[in-house]
Amino acid sequence: MYSVILRTDFIAQHFLFGGDWGPENQRNSHHYVLEVRLDGPTLDEHGYLVDIVKVEGALADLRASYADRLLNDLPEFGGLNPSLEHFARIVCRRLADELAAPNLSSIGVRLWENERASAAYHQTFNP
Repeated sequence: MYSVILRTDFIAQHFLFGGDWGPENQRNSHHYVLEVRLDGPTLDEHGYLVDIVKVEGALADLRASYADRLLNDLPEFGGLNPSLEHFARIVCRRLADELAAPNLSSIGVRLWENERASAAYHQTFNP
């Protein structure tokens, strides 16, 4: 099984609701680090699992959507607490839609909100 892993980072804001999480209940910023992992059993005709330039473009688009934004205001978080877990799932599904290819079997995202805390979401591509 081959894997390609890329990282990017951005700063975004959020606030949590529905519980008492102290400072997290107030608008606050996180320096998110996003790691995306693409897996597949075969390479394409060029010897690549995935075109890294295409992945970098998808990550740049993603950064443009979330950097310096309040997550609570974005439609994909409508009615959802903008938790790290929800954010990881939303990002993974978005990237899966953009990066699906016949030789890819899965995609995984790990999203760090600081040096100690991360959440991950993994999705398998249907053959």
